[in-house]
Amino acid sequence: MGDALDGLARRYTEFAGWALSGGSPCFARWADGVASDPQVLAWIATLPEPKQQPNLVFAAARWHGVAAPGPYAGLRRALLEDDGAIRATILRRATQTNEAGRLAVLTPAFAALRTERPLALLEVGASAGLCLYPDRWGYVWSTPDGGTAVGPEPRLPCRVGGPAPLPAAPLEVAWRGGVDLHPLDVRDDDATAWLETLVWPENDDRRAVLRHALEVARAEPPHLVAGDLLDELPRLVAEAATHGPVVVFHTAVVMYLSDADRLRFDSLVRTLVADGACRWVSTEDPQVLPSVLDGAPPLPADPTMVLAVDGRAVAWAHPHGRSLDWFARPA
Repeated sequence: MGDALDGLARRYTEFAGWALSGGSPCFARWADGVASDPQVLAWIATLPEPKQQPNLVFAAARWHGVAAPGPYAGLRRALLEDDGAIRATILRRATQTNEAGRLAVLTPAFAALRTERPLALLEVGASAGLCLYPDRWGYVWSTPDGGTAVGPEPRLPCRVGGPAPLPAAPLEVAWRGGVDLHPLDVRDDDATAWLETLVWPENDDRRAVLRHALEVARAEPPHLVAGDLLDELPRLVAEAATHGPVVVFHTAVVMYLSDADRLRFDSLVRTLVADGACRWVSTEDPQVLPSVLDGAPPLPADPTMVLAVDGRAVAWAHPHGRSLDWFARPA
């Protein structure tokens, strides 16, 4: 098929594994179908490289009526017969999933920081800012010894292994803010409808979490800034510091940066941490911030995210927050 299409096919094959692990057999079938379909790969290859990602292509097709769950043939026909509408949606929108379920794995990492004052949370790639409310959720962390239930209903479930620092009470948050190239307004019906389309078709539990997360955020919209994270982060860290100990965090964001910008971001945040300006919690694909894996155990066979604190891997985390396997002792 040629190097470019071969690389795109591998990208979709890899996504099929993520989709199956994340509970979407439909998206797994679609991704495998694309990976073996030269015509559809060629159609996707005409898009700018950042717009070729499976989540975005599949969501745009669904936005324009492709049934999901549904057969691959429906997706194939829609893309190859597109009159320009699907392409326009892909070019105009982004994969701002804002998975609030990840709070079930982020919250133990926040607790591991052991700050005495309420936190000032600063999210990089914040989208609508739905992950800025760890204090407004309850959690059920299931462990081999039983489990820990904390906070109000609804509670986010998460299977936990290892010595995770599970908090006994909800965290306190003094300030919440974020930066995104195109932040979404939780009061905008079109923006929130797009967020719901980004939830994988079989994931009814995630849709319910999203709807509650939108209610929470609408009651107290976060402070979101439009801009490049590399340009805005130092200023926002300084702003957040006037409210409390700053925690910069992000989930599945660095993967969308170029290789050069990933290195710049890694260096920037490590410098801020070294200077005492902030702490750092990240949940990313293992490939995008390889420096955090120094000293970590071998990667598990199943698709996973790496949860790191201050640039050091501490746990493997399910992409949607359903499990947390902590292997590091809290600092």
